[in-house]
Amino acid sequence: MLHVIATVTLAPGQRDAWLAAFNQVRPAVLAEDGCEAYEATAEEPGVLGAQSPLPPDTVVIVERWRDGAALQAHSTAPHMTAYRAAVKPFVKGVAIHVLRPL
Repeated sequence: MLHVIATVTLAPGQRDAWLAAFNQVRPAVLAEDGCEAYEATAEEPGVLGAQSPLPPDTVVIVERWRDGAALQAHSTAPHMTAYRAAVKPFVKGVAIHVLRPL
């Protein structure tokens, strides 16, 4: 199993537009072979004292995949190509971390 944490920095004021595009592609991603979880999240401030605040206009996509082959197929899926083009005007940057359980 692999976990993916994708931290997305949005242009100011573009969260709703980005979220609409994300929610449109999400069912197709969840239907992909090997996708176990795919959701957009936002920081819940103040829950733990040790939290490091995320920068403004930041969302985090939390994903879980069966294996590397499923994740690689996801990255080249036609609906993901269309999604990346749709959100390009709203996104300033993306940092992706692929993690495995120890």
